[in-house]
Amino acid sequence: MTQINHNSINHTLKQLLGIIEEYKSLDRLSNTPPETLPYLDESGNQNIDLTLKYIEYYLEHSVNTNHPNFANRMWAGSNTPAILGEIITAITNTSACTSESAPVSVQMEKYLLDEMLNIVGFKNGEGQMTTGSSNANMIAMMIARNKFSENCKNSGLFNQQKLVAFVNIDSHYSFDKAANILGIGVNSLIKIKTNTLGEMDIFELEKEIIKHKKLGNIPFFVAATLGTTVRGAYDNIAEISRLKEKYGFFLHGDGAWGGAAIMSEKFKAKFLEKMEKLDSFTMDFHKMLGSALICNFLLFNNNNKSLTQACALGDVSYIFREGSDFGIKSLQCGRKVDSLKWFLDWQFYGKKGFGERVEKYYDLITYAQNLIQNYPTLEIISPQYSFNVCFRLKGSNDFNQAVRDKLLSDNKALLSIAFVDLKLVFRLLIANQNTTKKTLEELFKMIVTTGEKISF
Repeated sequence: MTQINHNSINHTLKQLLGIIEEYKSLDRLSNTPPETLPYLDESGNQNIDLTLKYIEYYLEHSVNTNHPNFANRMWAGSNTPAILGEIITAITNTSACTSESAPVSVQMEKYLLDEMLNIVGFKNGEGQMTTGSSNANMIAMMIARNKFSENCKNSGLFNQQKLVAFVNIDSHYSFDKAANILGIGVNSLIKIKTNTLGEMDIFELEKEIIKHKKLGNIPFFVAATLGTTVRGAYDNIAEISRLKEKYGFFLHGDGAWGGAAIMSEKFKAKFLEKMEKLDSFTMDFHKMLGSALICNFLLFNNNNKSLTQACALGDVSYIFREGSDFGIKSLQCGRKVDSLKWFLDWQFYGKKGFGERVEKYYDLITYAQNLIQNYPTLEIISPQYSFNVCFRLKGSNDFNQAVRDKLLSDNKALLSIAFVDLKLVFRLLIANQNTTKKTLEELFKMIVTTGEKISF
C-alpha cells in the first residue's frame, strides 16, 4: 500500500494552513455546492493533493458559522483553544473510556466536573461528559426511572404502577425521545402549559401531579427547562422544588442553552435561583460559551453512585476499573476525548471570562430588542426574557418566510425561524462572538430593506 511520505508532512500542513486561512478570511455566509461531487477517482490512487482539493471543496461550500449573520442555531464558530484541542484529539486518536487509554483526558474531565459541581452548588455529587443534552436528558430520566422502579434495570417495566413524567410544553423534543427509548411511553410524558412569560405553570403542574396520583400512577420525574429553545424562558426552580419536597419526584434541570448563566453570578441569581435543589443538571458548553461541538456535561446532586449503578453491567474488570474509568458509568463504550478542548477553553477564559461573555450577550440581545422597536415595520412577538427575542416583519407567515429565504439566497444572513402562537417569527439569540452592536444594526436594516423589495 502506498504510504504518505512523512518527509512532506510539513509542506502539506503549510498548504492546509493556507487553505484554512483563506476560508477564515472569506466574507461570505455560504456557497451552495453542485449536485455531484467533483474530482471523483475510484481507482484507489492515494493522492494527498486530491485530499487537499476535497478539503478546499468542503470549505468552499460550507456554511461559515463564524459569520456575524449566522444566527441559525444555538451555537456559532468555536473558540480557538477548543479548535486546537480538537486537532490534538484527532492526532492522538484515543477513547476516554479508561484512564489507561486516555490518562490525561480522564484527569481533565474529573477536574472540570468537580469545578462545575462546585459552581452549581451540588454536594457529594458526580458527573460525566455526554454526547449532548439530548443524551443527558435521557440519562437523567433513566436514573430517575431506576430510582422509582428498582427492578426495572434487570426485569424491565412489567406489571407495575405506571410512571409519569412532567415537562414544560415548550421543552426540548429530546424528552419525547427519552420517554420512548426508556419504555415510559410518550403518552406518559405530561406537557404542562406555560404562563404568559413562557414558564411552566406551577399550579397546572401540581394539578397534574395530584390527578395522576389519584389514578394510581407514580409521578417520578419533572424537568425544569432552563432557557427554552424559542422564547428563552426559565422554569421556576424554587417553586418546582417546593412541589418536589411535597410529592417526592426527581427534579432535573435542562440547561442546554440557558445553563450558561451559571458563569455569571448576576445571572445565576436572576435565572437559576435555588438550583442547588435540583437532583441533576445538564449544560452544553458548545452553545453560548463557544466550545467546539460537542461539549456537554451532566451532573448529579447528593449521589456519587447514580451513573455506575445505572450503566454498569456484569463483571467490570473486563475493561473498566470502578472509581477510575468513565466508561463504566457511560451508556456508550467508546468515548470521544471532549475534555481536552473543554479544559483548554476553561484555562484560557476561566469562569470570569465566560461570565463576561454571558453578560455581553445579554446586553446585545437587549440592544437588539431596542432596535426592533425603532422600526415601524417590525413587531416583537415574544419579548426578551433572557437571551432570546422573537420578532417578525408585519405581514403574513409566507411573507416572513420569503424574506428569510431571500436573505439566505443572497448570502446575507442565515436566521432561525420558529412558530409562536402560530405566527412565523425570527428567533434571534446571540451565540456568536463576532456579533456586535454594529452588525446587529446592519442586520435589522437588511431585514427591513429585503422586506420592502418583496411584494406579497
